Amino acid sequence: MDTDDLEPPRKPDTGKPRDLEVMGVEQLREYVDELRAEIARAEAVIARKGDARAAAESVFRKR
Repeated sequence: MDTDDLEPPRKPDTGKPRDLEVMGVEQLREYVDELRAEIARAEAVIARKGDARAAAESVFRKR
């Protein structure tokens, strides 16, 4: 039996900060990993939008 089957399902992210005091060390590490993944995802979107903006500016730049 997989131990994941024994864990309660995760609640959807409500945007509110989690109560870190009630989390165990392993849960905190997982949470940090999730946050790092989300930061990387946001940075990728920022970079993509910056590239699109630079391309648009080069097309419409006054000469």
